[in-house]
Amino acid sequence: MVTRCMSLSCYRKIGACTEEDMTQTKRKKTDYIIQSVDHSLDVLEAFHGEEDELGITELSRRLKLHKNNIFRILATLEHRGYIEQNPATDNYRLGLGTLELGQTYIRHTGLLRIARPVMEKLSKKVNENVYIGILKGRYAFYLDVVESNHTVRVLSRVGCRVPTYCAAIGKAQLAYETPETITEILGKKELKKFTPGTISDREKIIEHLALVKELGYAVDDEEWDEGVRCVGAPIFDYTRKAVGAISISAPSVRMSMDQVKKEYVPLIKKACEEISNRLGYDAIDEKSDN
Repeated sequence: MVTRCMSLSCYRKIGACTEEDMTQTKRKKTDYIIQSVDHSLDVLEAFHGEEDELGITELSRRLKLHKNNIFRILATLEHRGYIEQNPATDNYRLGLGTLELGQTYIRHTGLLRIARPVMEKLSKKVNENVYIGILKGRYAFYLDVVESNHTVRVLSRVGCRVPTYCAAIGKAQLAYETPETITEILGKKELKKFTPGTISDREKIIEHLALVKELGYAVDDEEWDEGVRCVGAPIFDYTRKAVGAISISAPSVRMSMDQVKKEYVPLIKKACEEISNRLGYDAIDEKSDN
């Protein structure tokens, strides 16, 4: 008795089809990529920069796609609400559909459900903005915030991405990556200085990250925004991997470095420890292993 294997031309006796044979006949996921969908996502991701609006000519130049293709993609995305056109400039910007989709992602993320009550408790104690974020590639993404009730406070960064090397929420996670991953994330291009306080020398960043790991927290001393100071600490899961970070952000005139070390560091480390424990992390076991 015979049966057909994955390949139509390959006939074998039952039980003779090995795992190796099966692996060889499987196609890579990249073989299934639909080019038009891939290009549509490229268009959406082009708006994840500093510019609020982009025109067809600029999108065509950046993505190296014909203007007719860009126009058709934009028309489709506009029809579905993911892109909208500014009638005053004829340029395009992200639509409400992208915001709704992002909020759905946030609601479905278990990390946020676990962290939210802890963040609220922490924000109530310090009365400053408390953020949670994750690393994705070379950037740290702000996923959620509990805002302070101060009239003057830091503008919400939810939905924004920042380079990992100049934000507390990024450095607090990057410090726990492997040396190879850190080198890959920092890349080879010149690192931009966003403020006079930004550390842009790779060797100094690596030294700084070693100190962050030793202390268990990171400080953004006006390195991303002038006049804004942040302190962040990592969140670990049961695999002992840093899967996120919490940060407290405030105007620097209201958050001195002395306050950061004496008041905020103990509070934020305790909050992150509580979230980590709920994710199955056991700091005692890790210490005993070391």
